[in-house]
Amino acid sequence: MSSPELLQAGLQALQQQRYAEAIEHLERCCQSFPHPQSSDYVPAHIALVQAYQRSGQVERAIAQCQALSDSPNLQLQTWVQQALRSLKTMRQPLPSTPVSPQRRRAAAGVKLVMAQFAGNLALASGVTISLLVGMVLVLCLGLLLIVDSQQPLMGFAIALGIVIPFNLGLFLLSPLLMDLTQHWLYGTRWVTLAEIESQSPAAAAVLRQVCAQRRLQQPRLGIIEDQNPTAFTYGSFPNQARLVVSQGLFTYLDADEVATVYAHELGHIVHWDFAVMTLAATMVQITYLIYVLAREFSDAGDSKIKGGLQTGAIAAYLFYWVGTYLVLYLSRTREYYADHFAAETTGNPNGLSRALVKIAYGILEEGQRADKPSKLIEGTRTLGIYDPRAAVMTGTAYRLTSDMEKMGRVFLWDMFNPWGWWMELQSTHPLTGKRIRALSNYAEQLGLVVEFDLARVVREGRSLSKQKLYRNFGLDLVIYMGDLLGLGVGLLLGGLAVASGAASWLVLISLALIGFGLGTLIKTVIMFPDFQRAPTTDILTLMSDPYASPLRGQPVKLEGELIGRGDAGYVFGSDLKLQDATGMIFLRYSSRFGGLGNFLFGATQVKAMIGSQVGMTGWFRRGLAPWIDLIHLQQSQGKMVESYHRFWLVVLGAGALILGFILPLMG
Repeated sequence: MSSPELLQAGLQALQQQRYAEAIEHLERCCQSFPHPQSSDYVPAHIALVQAYQRSGQVERAIAQCQALSDSPNLQLQTWVQQALRSLKTMRQPLPSTPVSPQRRRAAAGVKLVMAQFAGNLALASGVTISLLVGMVLVLCLGLLLIVDSQQPLMGFAIALGIVIPFNLGLFLLSPLLMDLTQHWLYGTRWVTLAEIESQSPAAAAVLRQVCAQRRLQQPRLGIIEDQNPTAFTYGSFPNQARLVVSQGLFTYLDADEVATVYAHELGHIVHWDFAVMTLAATMVQITYLIYVLAREFSDAGDSKIKGGLQTGAIAAYLFYWVGTYLVLYLSRTREYYADHFAAETTGNPNGLSRALVKIAYGILEEGQRADKPSKLIEGTRTLGIYDPRAAVMTGTAYRLTSDMEKMGRVFLWDMFNPWGWWMELQSTHPLTGKRIRALSNYAEQLGLVVEFDLARVVREGRSLSKQKLYRNFGLDLVIYMGDLLGLGVGLLLGGLAVASGAASWLVLISLALIGFGLGTLIKTVIMFPDFQRAPTTDILTLMSDPYASPLRGQPVKLEGELIGRGDAGYVFGSDLKLQDATGMIFLRYSSRFGGLGNFLFGATQVKAMIGSQVGMTGWFRRGLAPWIDLIHLQQSQGKMVESYHRFWLVVLGAGALILGFILPLMG
């Protein structure tokens, strides 16, 4: 349907009170306008807000109005201002039980118990920095002793002379370097407290309160003109900290929710963890730099130096790997403490829970509108208050419902699936469900009605089949890493055989290939089960599955609209975004011709497919974000697209296996 036809169909459905149908038509219509000057732009957006409002989705109506508030169309701006005043008087608290304003927040400054939600921040910081300093020192010392082994004390002194001034200088200069980077990449502008107060008086009050109570100098305040909602803090010392937010934070969040975000960021300053993270991340990069330099200089002529540098490169990479996971653990721990500080400071843990969900929703909405990925969201993923990779799950649930029982089911996976724990190890932030559970606990301690009542969800989680969740997790984890484990076992066996003199280097390579091939084939069989009887379902149902796995693909059928590329900034991207009435999910495509086929498909076919209605079959998986490995996709016009994920893994595994058996014969 063309844009005018979609608008007409949406208006007719709205008049006849068929709100779900009206929303579907009007959303597609609004997405199709290239610019606000289109003649139908204003009536389409006004009708969409009305459809959200009349269907009871007041929060979505408000978010849509806020997203339009900076439109150059004066007629639309005037209407938006009037609509926002009306909508905010209609806004209801998120749970189904009415909540009085007095019970939505408590007095500020009440001490709250963190219980088991996070480890000790001081201990995590101390251990992380100590280990990282030690690793950098050992690497520098080791590499210097390789060069001059006759004077180990001199080597030790030189190592200290390099490590300490370098780290100290980088620590002191990092805020200035970040300022320059922020201005160049994101156009950060520095603002006064008065400007913050004009957008959120509650946030300005929190800034004054915390700075006065903690005797802190007011942070340097920045705003980035980007509608993706985020906030982050950086610097070397609390009295020289920078606190930066995006304009999208004020677009998608209410004033009291913005205040909890500022309190969260102030928590990082009060705890000094923003400075610890700056130093820790710097030292991890130093270990990687040492690895690169040692590898580059390992071609030196002297065999002793060459061997030593190769050993140093291996040690540096190992330290870099360990250091990365230490920093990730510290990052997750500090987020729990900042949430705790915000809850104590504002007396409004429910507000921060809402803020986290709305930030996810805002990231999802802006990502669907954008032609390319946000530099801000990608570049500040570690620093930001929310991990954008987890936004799809939470944002989709919030789009669809303010019923916390339905939305809470999306968090079952976060809290109870062992794969959630495993995936969280590689994340900069705790899983959203765990953060909201902690904040809900603080609300209970304050005697508030818990808006995100996860008690029911926790009860349901405890009734889940533990056998189904945990029985095969250990084995699945081995299979999930089967290709790498097979390669490692092959190298180990081959190395032992070579060291004993029983085999040649050719046998080592052969065993490594055989192990890799076997691991890959076993993994493929488990990952891609038979799909002939795949059930038809919807995206929200898939996201609410607490047993979902990144390994064991679930065959599914979906119907919906292709709304864009999986990577919006890559014009030749072959992956797709599918949207149905319940949410959005990524579809991963794999050509039978490999990478070249993916490139050609993305370059020649994807653009024409966007906006079309499709039916598809694939394997659903869930990690930090959900996705579907595509099997085949059929457009409403009849065109069929086939995808070959399983084929290429079989070719890779079988090829490695055959080559592994052939190599010894060639010797």
